[in-house]
Amino acid sequence: MVQSTDIILFWWALIGFGVSSLTHIVFLVINKKIAGTIAQLLMGGSFVVLSAAITVRALRIGHLPVTNMFEYLSIFAWSAGLFYFVFVYFFRQHIVGAFIAPVVFMLIVAASLLPKEPNAQLVPALQSYWLQIHVTLAALGEAAFGVAFAANVMFILKKLVSPAVFGGRLPSYDRLDLVAHKAIIIGYPVFTVGALFAGAIWAEQAWGTFWSWDPKEVCSLIVWLIYTIYFHLRFMRGWRGGRSALLSMVGFVAAVLTFFSNMFLGGLHAYN
Repeated sequence: MVQSTDIILFWWALIGFGVSSLTHIVFLVINKKIAGTIAQLLMGGSFVVLSAAITVRALRIGHLPVTNMFEYLSIFAWSAGLFYFVFVYFFRQHIVGAFIAPVVFMLIVAASLLPKEPNAQLVPALQSYWLQIHVTLAALGEAAFGVAFAANVMFILKKLVSPAVFGGRLPSYDRLDLVAHKAIIIGYPVFTVGALFAGAIWAEQAWGTFWSWDPKEVCSLIVWLIYTIYFHLRFMRGWRGGRSALLSMVGFVAAVLTFFSNMFLGGLHAYN
Protein backbone atom coordinates (compact mmCIF):
# COMPACT_ATOMS: atom_id res chain seq x y z
CA MET A 1 0.00 0.00 0.00
CA VAL A 2 1.43 3.36 -1.07
CA GLN A 3 1.41 5.88 1.78
CA SER A 4 0.24 9.44 1.23
CA THR A 5 2.72 12.33 1.22
CA ASP A 6 1.68 13.58 4.65
CA ILE A 7 2.31 10.17 6.24
CA ILE A 8 5.71 9.88 4.54
CA LEU A 9 6.62 13.32 5.87
CA PHE A 10 5.37 12.28 9.31
CA TRP A 11 7.74 9.28 9.36
CA TRP A 12 10.67 11.45 8.35
CA ALA A 13 9.77 13.90 11.12
CA LEU A 14 9.66 11.03 13.63
CA ILE A 15 13.12 9.86 12.57
CA GLY A 16 14.43 13.42 12.77
CA PHE A 17 13.04 14.01 16.26
CA GLY A 18 14.49 10.68 17.39
CA VAL A 19 17.98 11.52 16.12
CA SER A 20 17.67 15.01 17.57
CA SER A 21 16.74 13.60 20.98
CA LEU A 22 19.75 11.26 20.92
CA THR A 23 22.02 14.13 19.91
CA HIS A 24 20.63 16.25 22.74
CA ILE A 25 21.50 13.43 25.15
CA VAL A 26 25.03 13.28 23.70
CA PHE A 27 25.30 17.04 24.22
CA LEU A 28 24.13 16.59 27.80
CA VAL A 29 26.86 14.00 28.43
CA ILE A 30 29.87 15.42 26.59
CA ASN A 31 29.04 19.14 26.88
CA LYS A 32 30.36 20.03 23.42
CA LYS A 33 28.88 23.09 21.71
CA ILE A 34 28.96 21.41 18.30
CA ALA A 35 26.71 18.61 19.61
CA GLY A 36 24.21 21.16 20.90
CA THR A 37 24.25 23.02 17.58
CA ILE A 38 23.66 19.82 15.58
CA ALA A 39 20.85 18.81 17.96
CA GLN A 40 19.11 22.14 17.46
CA LEU A 41 19.51 22.01 13.68
CA LEU A 42 18.02 18.51 13.65
CA MET A 43 15.19 19.73 15.86
CA GLY A 44 14.53 22.64 13.52
CA GLY A 45 14.56 20.48 10.42
CA SER A 46 12.25 17.92 12.01
CA PHE A 47 9.87 20.67 13.08
CA VAL A 48 9.73 22.01 9.53
CA VAL A 49 9.04 18.51 8.16
CA LEU A 50 6.26 17.92 10.71
CA SER A 51 4.79 21.33 9.85
CA ALA A 52 4.81 20.30 6.18
CA ALA A 53 3.15 16.98 7.05
CA ILE A 54 0.34 18.71 8.93
CA THR A 55 -0.09 21.30 6.15
CA VAL A 56 -0.20 18.65 3.40
CA ARG A 57 -2.73 16.63 5.38
CA ALA A 58 -4.90 19.72 5.92
CA LEU A 59 -4.89 20.43 2.18
CA ARG A 60 -5.60 16.77 1.47
CA ILE A 61 -8.66 16.51 3.73
CA GLY A 62 -9.88 20.10 3.39
CA HIS A 63 -9.78 21.10 7.05
CA LEU A 64 -7.43 21.35 10.01
CA PRO A 65 -6.41 17.77 10.96
CA VAL A 66 -7.88 17.50 14.45
CA THR A 67 -10.56 14.83 14.08
CA ASN A 68 -8.83 11.68 15.32
CA MET A 69 -6.26 10.62 17.92
CA PHE A 70 -3.34 10.51 15.46
CA GLU A 71 -4.02 14.03 14.25
CA TYR A 72 -4.42 15.37 17.79
CA LEU A 73 -1.09 13.91 18.94
CA SER A 74 0.61 15.25 15.82
CA ILE A 75 -0.67 18.76 16.66
CA PHE A 76 0.37 18.18 20.29
CA ALA A 77 3.93 17.21 19.22
CA TRP A 78 4.09 20.19 16.84
CA SER A 79 3.01 22.55 19.64
CA ALA A 80 5.64 21.12 22.00
CA GLY A 81 8.26 21.60 19.27
CA LEU A 82 7.17 25.22 18.87
CA PHE A 83 7.61 25.86 22.60
CA TYR A 84 11.02 24.17 22.42
CA PHE A 85 12.29 27.03 20.27
CA VAL A 86 10.45 29.69 22.26
CA PHE A 87 12.06 28.64 25.54
CA VAL A 88 15.49 27.57 24.29
CA TYR A 89 16.06 30.88 22.52
CA PHE A 90 14.22 33.07 25.00
CA PHE A 91 16.18 31.79 27.99
CA ARG A 92 19.41 31.10 26.05
CA GLN A 93 19.78 27.78 27.83
CA HIS A 94 20.49 25.16 25.17
CA ILE A 95 20.61 22.42 27.76
CA VAL A 96 16.86 22.94 28.38
CA GLY A 97 16.30 21.47 24.92
CA ALA A 98 17.89 18.22 26.03
CA PHE A 99 14.82 17.64 28.20
CA ILE A 100 12.12 19.14 25.96
CA ALA A 101 13.22 17.25 22.83
CA PRO A 102 12.49 13.78 24.31
CA VAL A 103 9.00 14.98 25.28
CA VAL A 104 8.37 15.94 21.64
CA PHE A 105 9.77 12.62 20.46
CA MET A 106 7.60 10.59 22.87
CA LEU A 107 4.51 12.43 21.66
CA ILE A 108 5.22 11.75 18.00
CA VAL A 109 6.08 8.11 18.77
CA ALA A 110 2.70 7.78 20.51
CA ALA A 111 1.04 9.26 17.42
CA SER A 112 2.84 6.76 15.19
CA LEU A 113 1.17 3.86 17.03
CA LEU A 114 -2.35 5.05 16.13
CA PRO A 115 -4.43 4.59 12.95
CA LYS A 116 -3.37 7.29 10.52
CA GLU A 117 -6.06 7.34 7.85
CA PRO A 118 -8.30 10.43 8.02
CA ASN A 119 -12.02 10.07 8.52
CA ALA A 120 -13.54 9.60 5.09
CA GLN A 121 -16.86 11.13 6.13
CA LEU A 122 -17.00 13.41 9.12
CA VAL A 123 -19.93 12.89 11.46
CA PRO A 124 -21.90 16.09 12.22
CA ALA A 125 -20.18 16.44 15.63
CA LEU A 126 -16.84 16.94 13.86
CA GLN A 127 -18.08 19.46 11.30
CA SER A 128 -17.52 22.59 13.38
CA TYR A 129 -14.82 25.23 13.47
CA TRP A 130 -15.29 25.25 17.25
CA LEU A 131 -13.81 21.74 17.26
CA GLN A 132 -10.71 23.05 15.50
CA ILE A 133 -10.38 25.91 18.01
CA HIS A 134 -11.02 23.52 20.90
CA VAL A 135 -8.44 20.90 19.89
CA THR A 136 -5.74 23.32 18.70
CA LEU A 137 -5.79 25.48 21.83
CA ALA A 138 -6.02 22.45 24.13
CA ALA A 139 -2.95 20.95 22.44
CA LEU A 140 -1.04 24.24 22.69
CA GLY A 141 -1.89 24.55 26.37
CA GLU A 142 -0.89 20.98 27.14
CA ALA A 143 2.34 21.44 25.17
CA ALA A 144 3.23 24.42 27.38
CA PHE A 145 2.54 22.21 30.41
CA GLY A 146 4.92 19.69 28.83
CA VAL A 147 7.69 22.30 28.74
CA ALA A 148 7.05 23.02 32.42
CA PHE A 149 7.25 19.28 33.06
CA ALA A 150 10.65 19.10 31.34
CA ALA A 151 11.96 22.05 33.39
CA ASN A 152 10.68 20.44 36.58
CA VAL A 153 12.40 17.15 35.70
CA MET A 154 15.61 19.15 35.38
CA PHE A 155 14.91 20.75 38.77
CA ILE A 156 14.54 17.35 40.42
CA LEU A 157 17.61 15.93 38.63
CA LYS A 158 19.70 18.89 39.73
CA LYS A 159 18.98 17.86 43.31
CA LEU A 160 19.72 14.18 42.68
CA VAL A 161 22.59 14.15 40.17
CA SER A 162 26.14 14.99 41.14
CA PRO A 163 27.48 18.26 39.69
CA ALA A 164 30.41 16.23 38.39
CA VAL A 165 28.06 14.28 36.08
CA PHE A 166 25.92 16.98 34.50
CA GLY A 167 23.99 18.45 37.42
CA GLY A 168 26.42 21.34 37.62
CA ARG A 169 25.65 22.35 34.01
CA LEU A 170 21.92 22.59 34.55
CA PRO A 171 20.46 26.07 34.99
CA SER A 172 20.06 27.37 38.51
CA TYR A 173 17.08 26.34 40.64
CA ASP A 174 15.61 29.83 40.30
CA ARG A 175 16.03 29.74 36.52
CA LEU A 176 14.36 26.34 36.19
CA ASP A 177 11.56 27.42 38.48
CA LEU A 178 11.08 30.51 36.31
CA VAL A 179 11.03 28.49 33.06
CA ALA A 180 8.39 26.13 34.45
CA HIS A 181 6.32 28.98 35.85
CA LYS A 182 6.42 30.99 32.60
CA ALA A 183 5.37 27.89 30.64
CA ILE A 184 2.40 27.35 32.96
CA ILE A 185 1.47 31.05 32.74
CA ILE A 186 1.28 30.60 28.94
CA GLY A 187 -0.42 27.21 29.02
CA TYR A 188 -3.07 27.88 31.67
CA PRO A 189 -5.17 30.53 29.86
CA VAL A 190 -4.73 28.80 26.49
CA PHE A 191 -5.86 25.48 27.96
CA THR A 192 -8.73 27.18 29.80
CA VAL A 193 -10.08 28.80 26.64
CA GLY A 194 -9.47 25.78 24.42
CA ALA A 195 -10.27 22.75 26.56
CA LEU A 196 -13.05 24.23 28.67
CA PHE A 197 -14.75 27.22 27.00
CA ALA A 198 -14.34 26.32 23.32
CA GLY A 199 -14.92 22.68 24.23
CA ALA A 200 -18.18 23.55 25.96
CA ILE A 201 -19.41 25.58 22.97
CA TRP A 202 -18.52 22.74 20.60
CA ALA A 203 -20.24 20.21 22.90
CA GLU A 204 -23.43 22.29 22.90
CA GLN A 205 -23.42 22.43 19.09
CA ALA A 206 -22.60 18.73 18.71
CA TRP A 207 -24.63 17.15 21.50
CA GLY A 208 -27.00 19.86 22.71
CA THR A 209 -25.41 20.36 26.14
CA PHE A 210 -22.44 22.36 27.42
CA TRP A 211 -21.49 19.68 29.96
CA SER A 212 -22.24 15.96 30.04
CA TRP A 213 -19.78 14.51 32.60
CA ASP A 214 -17.97 12.78 29.75
CA PRO A 215 -14.71 11.17 31.01
CA LYS A 216 -12.55 13.53 28.97
CA GLU A 217 -14.50 16.56 30.19
CA VAL A 218 -14.04 15.48 33.79
CA CYS A 219 -10.34 14.74 33.30
CA SER A 220 -9.78 18.12 31.62
CA LEU A 221 -11.50 19.81 34.55
CA ILE A 222 -9.21 17.95 36.95
CA VAL A 223 -6.15 19.16 35.00
CA TRP A 224 -7.46 22.73 35.15
CA LEU A 225 -8.09 22.44 38.89
CA ILE A 226 -4.56 21.13 39.52
CA TYR A 227 -3.00 24.13 37.80
CA THR A 228 -5.47 26.47 39.50
CA ILE A 229 -4.33 25.06 42.83
CA TYR A 230 -0.73 25.51 41.65
CA PHE A 231 -1.30 29.24 41.13
CA HIS A 232 -3.16 29.59 44.42
CA LEU A 233 -0.40 27.91 46.42
CA ARG A 234 2.32 29.82 44.59
CA PHE A 235 0.81 33.27 45.02
CA MET A 236 -1.06 32.87 48.30
CA ARG A 237 1.18 30.42 50.17
CA GLY A 238 4.52 31.25 48.59
CA TRP A 239 5.19 27.79 47.15
CA ARG A 240 8.39 27.71 45.10
CA GLY A 241 10.92 25.15 44.04
CA GLY A 242 10.41 21.47 44.76
CA ARG A 243 6.82 21.55 45.99
CA SER A 244 5.47 23.58 43.08
CA ALA A 245 7.59 21.47 40.67
CA LEU A 246 6.03 18.24 41.90
CA LEU A 247 2.50 19.69 41.74
CA SER A 248 2.90 20.92 38.16
CA MET A 249 4.39 17.55 37.18
CA VAL A 250 1.26 15.89 38.55
CA GLY A 251 -0.75 18.28 36.36
CA PHE A 252 1.06 17.23 33.19
CA VAL A 253 0.74 13.53 34.01
CA ALA A 254 -3.00 14.14 34.49
CA ALA A 255 -3.09 15.90 31.10
CA VAL A 256 -1.47 12.87 29.44
CA LEU A 257 -3.93 10.52 31.15
CA THR A 258 -6.76 12.73 29.88
CA PHE A 259 -5.81 11.73 26.36
CA PHE A 260 -6.39 8.07 27.17
CA SER A 261 -9.55 8.53 29.25
CA ASN A 262 -12.02 7.82 26.45
CA MET A 263 -9.96 4.93 25.13
CA PHE A 264 -10.68 3.01 28.32
CA LEU A 265 -13.83 4.66 29.68
CA GLY A 266 -15.73 5.40 26.48
CA GLY A 267 -17.92 8.48 26.34
CA LEU A 268 -18.86 11.05 23.74
CA HIS A 269 -15.25 11.85 22.86
CA ALA A 270 -14.67 8.25 21.73
CA TYR A 271 -16.07 9.17 18.32
CA ASN A 272 -13.28 7.51 16.41
